[in-house]
Amino acid sequence: MAESPKTFEMAERLRKLPPYLFAEIDKKKREARARGADLIDMGIGDPDLPTPPHIIEALKRSAENAANHRYPDYEGLLSFRTAVAQWYKSRFGVTLNPESEALTLIGSKEGTAHMPLAWVNPGDVVLVPDPGYPVYAAGTWFAGGEVHFMPLLRKNGFLPDLDAIPADVARRAKLMYLNYPNNPTAAVVTGDFFAKVVEFARKYGIIVCHDAMYSELRFDGYIPSSFLETPGAMEVGVEFHSLSKTYSMTGWRLGFCVGNARYLSGLGKIKTNVDSGVFQAVQEAGIAALRIFPRSTAACTRSGATWWWRGSSRSAGRWTCPRPPSSCGRPCPRASTRAVSPRACSTRWVASSRRGWASVPRARASTAWPSPSTPSVSPRPWSG
Repeated sequence: MAESPKTFEMAERLRKLPPYLFAEIDKKKREARARGADLIDMGIGDPDLPTPPHIIEALKRSAENAANHRYPDYEGLLSFRTAVAQWYKSRFGVTLNPESEALTLIGSKEGTAHMPLAWVNPGDVVLVPDPGYPVYAAGTWFAGGEVHFMPLLRKNGFLPDLDAIPADVARRAKLMYLNYPNNPTAAVVTGDFFAKVVEFARKYGIIVCHDAMYSELRFDGYIPSSFLETPGAMEVGVEFHSLSKTYSMTGWRLGFCVGNARYLSGLGKIKTNVDSGVFQAVQEAGIAALRIFPRSTAACTRSGATWWWRGSSRSAGRWTCPRPPSSCGRPCPRASTRAVSPRACSTRWVASSRRGWASVPRARASTAWPSPSTPSVSPRPWSG
């Protein structure tokens, strides 16, 4: 008689995980819709605006290139990482070496989850904000690490109280995850807090992993900073970012990690053993995204580039740079200030309306892509 087949149990690392929050929310949504409920979806943050058309066109062109259908580079195309470095320089004033200080990710979630596998040994501690993205803790448990939750309390402005972390826990800590602008509290930080984080990380030898996913979702004139802008941050940490929310590309799975070259090399070594990189056509579409910013700097960057804006009244419109490419860096003819560089034009949005040209303060505007009912004009990526 044949022996009975074994009864297999899931690995202990999976059994100790709580149900994944967003998967459970999706399950409850399906159940509610099956009952006929009309839902307002407050689940996972998925932009309801379409990917800008110039990005889609770039993907189409790149997909026609047979060379892009081979295995991609593990660390990502150098051209994409260069575009990331250029974006960081213009957006944050942070200088990065694209060859060693930028790494392409299959969405920032993947890199966030794999970071502990590179640097955390069984018994090491990882400092995780609570509430926070479930992947911070899950990646730690997969690596055999221990999670120390840092409460985000209203009385502290939803910032972790670093002084409340026991010294013995801090000495055992290898990583600290942070996320500002924060999800789910929407809290923001100043450079003073990041400076304190750098000091804490130096004292205890901790790698800071800042999740900057929401840096481009901003209101009322507030402009989030990068952790890497802080003096000393490049010595102690890395920053994760993604094109998902900024460019409505959640399904494309394209992100990046930048910062300390040594810490990125560890993450890269994990990736070379568990994945084969991002489809090169998607990376080339990402270059098209990064080279036209979803803000008014594009007005001085490329002639004929049409972009979309939504003011506080939620009325949509578009503006077009009237200058030829050779005039980039000259005074902007539509802004109220005399711009001497592309970045200088970021103080104003230039909007086209029935009344002609008007300057709209950026503090009263936020990024939006055209709705399906809005006539679509495709911006052209600049090549500078």
